Amino acid sequence: MKKLLYVVALTFAALPAAFATPPATFTEAKVVAKQKIYNDQASSAMGELYCGCKWTWAGKSGGRVDLKSCGYQARKLQTRAERTEWEHIVPAWTFGHQRQCWQNGGREQCVDSDPTFRAMEANLFNLYPSVGEVNGDRSNFNYGMVSGVAPQYGQCTTKIDFQQKVAEPRDEVKGLVARTTFYMFDRYKLNMSRQQQQVLMAWDKQHPVTAWEKQREQRIAAIMGHDNPFVTGERKWTLGYTPQGAGSAPVATVTPPLASATQTGAVLGNKNSHVYHLASGCPGYAQVSQKNQVAFASETEAQAAGYRKAGNCK
Repeated sequence: MKKLLYVVALTFAALPAAFATPPATFTEAKVVAKQKIYNDQASSAMGELYCGCKWTWAGKSGGRVDLKSCGYQARKLQTRAERTEWEHIVPAWTFGHQRQCWQNGGREQCVDSDPTFRAMEANLFNLYPSVGEVNGDRSNFNYGMVSGVAPQYGQCTTKIDFQQKVAEPRDEVKGLVARTTFYMFDRYKLNMSRQQQQVLMAWDKQHPVTAWEKQREQRIAAIMGHDNPFVTGERKWTLGYTPQGAGSAPVATVTPPLASATQTGAVLGNKNSHVYHLASGCPGYAQVSQKNQVAFASETEAQAAGYRKAGNCK
């Protein structure tokens, strides 16, 4: 019996140390992310998220980008290009717009009044250091394929389509951002457009989990107390996937005070104009050509996908 207890004790002693609780705020999350996840990555071959640049840590959670390490050339904002920022892979705007608090006062209101929003904002799976200028240019755009855009950041291959409001990250992280997005939408029961699902599912298939992504997942799981099942292979996102949520965690979303439409197709988007129409009250609903149609389950989903309501809707 003593021998058995000794073996058990050694087993637990060998387990990686974890924080007692995940970070409670975005500010805390940035410090934890630096110290426990990315501290040894500043000079790694993988580099930061969008361009693979190396950086030097500065302050509690910031960094100075080595632009020469990745052949980066500032598009417009040299000062911002020279610093790292913490990118929310799923933007705060995206998950915030599916919370009642955002309708009542935006991000500040959500931080002040919504524990679930604060948990999403501080979720380590969703954070990654990036070149500040690219982080700002990406804004709250959805990920997607960008064509017809000349190189914008020197040798950095990430592309931003400002007109269509779409960001295409470099190939090396397409699988990672896809599986991170699946995790966030699954855990917090968010609504994802069919078009976004299709893009990310393709990236997930084309760019399998890498050794670094596995290591990153393990480091974060040791702190968060759970893993990303889309990295470990426990779950697979399929078209029309129903988000599972986080069990007993307070993750239920609140429908914003918008005209609702629960049946598929009751909100119809035009993928060329990024304008959506309601089946009732919008004259343009029947005028969207079939090849440009994108069906949404609600206005909330359409807005989260970057669409705006048609101006002639009653």
